[in-house]
Amino acid sequence: MRQTFDETTDPSFGAKHLPLLRAEMAKQGLDGFLIPHEDEHQNEYLPDANERLAWATGFTGSAGAAVVFQDRASMFTDGRYTVQVKAQTDPALFERRDLNDVAAYLETAAKGAVIGYDPRLHSPDALVALKAAAQKAGAELRAVEANPLDLAWGADRPAQPTAPVVPHEDAYSGESHASKRARIGKAVADAGADAVVLTAPMSIAWLFNVRGGDVIRSPLPIGQAILAADGQARLFLDPAKVTNALPGWLGDDVRIEATEQLSAALDGLAGQKVMIDPSLSSAWYFDRLDAAGATVVRAMDPCAIPRAAKNAVEIEGSRQAHIRDGAALSRFLHWVDTEVQETLPDEREVVEALERFREETGALKDLSFDTIAGAGPNGALPHYKPVGASIRKVEKGSLLLVDGGGQYLDGTTDVTRTMAVGEPSEDQRHKFTLVLKAHIAMATIRFPAGTSGMALDAIARAPMWAAGLDYDHGTGHGVGSYLGVHEGPQRIAKWGTSQPLLEGMILSNEPGYYREGHWGIRIETLQVVTPAVVPEGGERPMHGFEQLTFAPIDRKLIAVEMLTPDERAYVDAYHAETLAKVGPLIDGEALDWLKRACAPL
Repeated sequence: MRQTFDETTDPSFGAKHLPLLRAEMAKQGLDGFLIPHEDEHQNEYLPDANERLAWATGFTGSAGAAVVFQDRASMFTDGRYTVQVKAQTDPALFERRDLNDVAAYLETAAKGAVIGYDPRLHSPDALVALKAAAQKAGAELRAVEANPLDLAWGADRPAQPTAPVVPHEDAYSGESHASKRARIGKAVADAGADAVVLTAPMSIAWLFNVRGGDVIRSPLPIGQAILAADGQARLFLDPAKVTNALPGWLGDDVRIEATEQLSAALDGLAGQKVMIDPSLSSAWYFDRLDAAGATVVRAMDPCAIPRAAKNAVEIEGSRQAHIRDGAALSRFLHWVDTEVQETLPDEREVVEALERFREETGALKDLSFDTIAGAGPNGALPHYKPVGASIRKVEKGSLLLVDGGGQYLDGTTDVTRTMAVGEPSEDQRHKFTLVLKAHIAMATIRFPAGTSGMALDAIARAPMWAAGLDYDHGTGHGVGSYLGVHEGPQRIAKWGTSQPLLEGMILSNEPGYYREGHWGIRIETLQVVTPAVVPEGGERPMHGFEQLTFAPIDRKLIAVEMLTPDERAYVDAYHAETLAKVGPLIDGEALDWLKRACAPL
C-alpha cells in the first residue's frame, strides 16, 4: 500500500525507514545524508511523493531538515513546531535541534565524513553555508546522482501528481499571458540574458495564466519553463496533465513538451546567457547549465515582482473574494458566539464548521491551508492543527483561536480571529487589546515609497514591546492571487528581506501573543499596498495599506479604555465597513448578530 502523509504520521517511521536509508547510503559510500523539507521546486507544501523528510522521520511540518549518519541522526525544526516534532519523531533516534543550526552542526558532527546531498533538492543559496561548514569540518559534501532515500522508499513511494493544467481566464488575471511573456522577455533581455529558466510553480502558473492541482491547498502545476528574450517559451509538463484546452490557450508561441525533454533543452542552451534564480531553483540546474557551456546569470526570478505587485483586476478580485469569504466567516463567528458557547464542541468540529460555511459560498475551490483551530493551550501554538490525541474541547473561560482561508478564482484569503468562550478575564482582555493596538498600528501606518517590510515590523511590535511582550513569528507574509497563501518576496518581519513594499503587494497583518500552556491570541487581516495621500507640506511619495479582510473583531475582548481616540475610531470605522460590505450577503439571526458585533464601541 502506497504511503500518504498527514498530521498523524507515525513516529515509528524512523525505526522502520532509517535502516533502509542507511543501507542505500552505504552502497554509495556515504557517511551521512542531508534531507531538506523542500522538493525539486522548493515548494512549501508538498505532494505526498515529495514528502521525503516525513518518510524518513515522521515529521510533517512545512519547515525542517534532517541529517542522517550511519550511527546517529538529528532533526531540525523551528519554534513553530516544537510540540509537533516531539509528537511525530522518536527521541531515541533523532536529536532535536534548531533549524538555523544545520551548518553549525555539520562543522562539529561531520569531521572527515562524506556527506551526500541531492542537488535537485537544495538551492545554490542554501548550499553556500553547508559547503562552508563541511570545509571547516574537513568533510566532503558530495552531490549524488541517485537519491538514496528515494531508492530506499522504493515501490511504496506515491506517484507524482498529474492534476490537469487548466486556463486561468484573463478576467481573473487582468493580463494575457502573451503580454506577460513579452514583458518578462524584455526584462530578461535588459538583464543581458538570452533566456530564463523558470522552476517555481507559482511563476509557471502566473506567467502562462494557468492553474493546476499538484500542490496541496495551492492551485499550482508542477513543471518548468524556458522563456526566450523574444517572449517565446517552452513549457515542460507531464503529458498526463495536458488538457485538450491547454495547447489552444497557450498558442503557437508556447511549445508544450514532456518533462523528460528538459535535460536536453538545457543542454541546448550552450553558448547562451541564461538567467536563473539561485534562491528558487535547485543546484542541479546550475550544474547542468555549466556543464552544457551556458553562461549562468544569477538573478531574481523576473516573474517574482510582477506577480507580487497585483494589477487592478487582481486587486478588485481579491476585494470581492474577501467580501464573500467575510460573509462565510461572519456566519461562523455568529455560530461561535451563540451555539458554541453552550455546546462546547471540540476543535475538529470547529474546523469542519468553518469549512462548511466557506463551502456554502458556492465559489470555494479549496482551502488556502489546513485550518488552525486552537482551544485554550493549543491556541498558544501558532501553527497548531487539531489532529489525533491533541484535539481539545472548547472550554468556558478560555479563548478560541481560528486561522483559515480559502482559494477562490478571484483571490486567496487568510484570516485569524480570536474569540472568548464565556466571560473573558481582565488579563485576556488586556493582552488581546495590546495585540489589537499592534494590529491597528500596522493597518494605519503611512510609510515612504521604497520602504521594506523589515523596516516596518517594529511599528507593529511597539505596543507589545512597551508592555515587555513579543511574538516569535513575522508580522506579515505575502499572499498570491489564486496562488500560494505564502508568497514572496514581500514580507513584514524582524528578519529576512530588504524588498520594498510596492503598490499592489498583498500582505497579512498578524501580530499575536501566546501564553504557553494557557491560550493564544492572534488578529490577522490581509491588506494591499496603496499610494497614500501626502499631507500639505509633505515632500515624499508615501504608501499605506487598504484593508481587504472584513470580519468583526470580538468586542468582549476589547478593553476600550486602553485604546486611544484614533484607535477607537479605527475599530468603529472598520466595523462599519464590515457591516456595509458583508451585511448584504447574510440574513436572519446572523445579520442581527453582525449588526450588534459591528456597533460602535
